[in-house]
Amino acid sequence: MSELLLRAGEWQQVTPESAGWQHLYFGVRSGAFASETGAVEIALVPLSGRCRVEAEGQSWELGGREHVFAGMPWALYLPRDTAYRVEGDAEIAISGARCETRREPVLVRPEDVEIEVRGAGNATRQINHILKPDFPAERLLVVEVFTPSGNWSSYPPHKHDEHRPPGEVVLEETYYFRTAKPEAFAVQRLYSPRHGLDLTETVRDGDLMLVPYGYHTTAAAHGYDLYYLNALAGDTRSMASADDPELAWIRAGWEGTEADPRVPLVTHEGHRR
Repeated sequence: MSELLLRAGEWQQVTPESAGWQHLYFGVRSGAFASETGAVEIALVPLSGRCRVEAEGQSWELGGREHVFAGMPWALYLPRDTAYRVEGDAEIAISGARCETRREPVLVRPEDVEIEVRGAGNATRQINHILKPDFPAERLLVVEVFTPSGNWSSYPPHKHDEHRPPGEVVLEETYYFRTAKPEAFAVQRLYSPRHGLDLTETVRDGDLMLVPYGYHTTAAAHGYDLYYLNALAGDTRSMASADDPELAWIRAGWEGTEADPRVPLVTHEGHRR
């Protein structure tokens, strides 16, 4: 088992120290708790349930979807050097990135989240942009991805481990997987000829994949839709990536191919199926 794949129940939080990178944090917590952001900007994304967050005399209500496949996300951005408290029954993904500048809190409502349908045919997937490059954060980026059963996602495989803007920037990334049923699974490949890495793993509900470098792609097994939450962080506020040059031709091959009609799986009105 690679140290890049953390199995459900065997991890609590990823830090720059545990991952061996510079900026990115990720964890999941449930119920009421109190914490401080320290030198880290964070985004709280309820995966299920509702919560109230209090910080510096302000209060925000967020959440409400029964599970990740039931509706669009809420999120709350909190700046560095902020003490906060969470009340309620929500299960919350907490993404964070080290930063230098203290900004203002921002509540992201479901109607604020842009839905993008990306790809074509059986490489169609849904991207929910939560913290985009134009969001007023320093390093942190957050997206949700829904992949219909049997489809490929993040395809063609891409990487973001070299600073060659505007076509590619360096980003640390985590993939947090959720499935609707415990028996469901997906396959994740992460490979880098430059680093001598070629990893293909079966991933299940609650697993977390660390992506410090390399091309990566995901396939959802037939019969079950797949959800994953991506947290990313880097020194350049961009999500630019480079396709595997041996597979980049596939984009042109999609010309004239329609998107999978199952996508988007989830809209602002709820789950479509």
